[in-house]
Amino acid sequence: MKHETVTGAGAAPLRLAHEAPETPGYLVIDQVWKTFGDFVALKGVSLDVREGEFICFLGPSGCGKTTLLRAIAGLDLQTRGTIRQAGKDISNLPPAKRDYGIVFQSYALFPNLTIERNIAFGLENARRPKAEIQARVAELLALVGLSEQAKKYPAQLSGGQQQRIALARAMAVSPGLLLLDEPLSALDAKVRVHLRHEIKDLQRKLGVTTIMVTHDQEEALSMADRIVVMNHGIIEQVGTPTEVYRHPNTLFVADFIGETNQFPARIVHREMIGLAGTELACASCELAQGSDVTAVIRPVDIIPHSLDGREDIRTPQNLLDVTVAEMEFLGGFWRCRLSSPRFGERVLVADFSINAIRRLGIEKGGAMRVELPQNRMLVFARAG
Repeated sequence: MKHETVTGAGAAPLRLAHEAPETPGYLVIDQVWKTFGDFVALKGVSLDVREGEFICFLGPSGCGKTTLLRAIAGLDLQTRGTIRQAGKDISNLPPAKRDYGIVFQSYALFPNLTIERNIAFGLENARRPKAEIQARVAELLALVGLSEQAKKYPAQLSGGQQQRIALARAMAVSPGLLLLDEPLSALDAKVRVHLRHEIKDLQRKLGVTTIMVTHDQEEALSMADRIVVMNHGIIEQVGTPTEVYRHPNTLFVADFIGETNQFPARIVHREMIGLAGTELACASCELAQGSDVTAVIRPVDIIPHSLDGREDIRTPQNLLDVTVAEMEFLGGFWRCRLSSPRFGERVLVADFSINAIRRLGIEKGGAMRVELPQNRMLVFARAG
């Protein structure tokens, strides 16, 4: 497996521990900077993208993800740094000379052209034979499941159908790279969930290297082979969805991807923290004894127990007696806010399954016991 080089301003390269050096990827971004006047949008970003991979650029508004995508596309050239695709330096090529297809949030279909003419547009510009164009358009319409819509105009289609046509048009010339700029954000929730599975299936069938920009963490977790988490113009972490969710490198990544409980704490020793007058076992860390830290645990990782412990089949860790202050039903689970004298005014948010609520008789105002598993109690240096 290939190593990752991830750099920010003044940062040392970071390599995922399980990866060994290999030949460069299909798309190699090396020390790319982008400035707009005094504003630095990208700060020495480096990244290797493998051929056939589905990558998501994920981060909050203004983090630099769209700027990086536009640099790859040649729509906004980088201030410095290089971009190579399939071994070729494309850093200063105009968009028309680059090998990619792109899909925008707004679809950008031609309203005066039929669906089949929209898909054929790039092929016609490339002066492909008419028979080849017709065959390719028919193939793509079948691939996105819209063969019967060929003679219609964009305004006659739903948002989800228009987005599928935009994908087909982007893929018509068989580009080496597919760029997706928040392609699902204009759709309603149900259509978005359905279409993201269709896009992923289509990408797997075609094997095209794909980069998608999104601010939706659920979208990135469900679609990406790897996620590139960005913040303030740098890459905070690159990894599989499981890696960035279960093993965040920074407090920002932990906080941005998924829900978290965060508490000020202090390192007692490598696997122990002092938190609100209580010592709790934590995941191993290299921070110095006595360091002020932020302890993080996700609501979904908190384990409910009965007060008498009769259901325990192993020795639990980090047990706390709590009171259920609030309960919120969220369909597939209950979100509970738990209070304890040990935490003072702070509350501990926990997500419990419907079965756990029923089995343990958890109710508002009731007392219960929870476990904070050692390997899920993460520790990060406190900002400042």
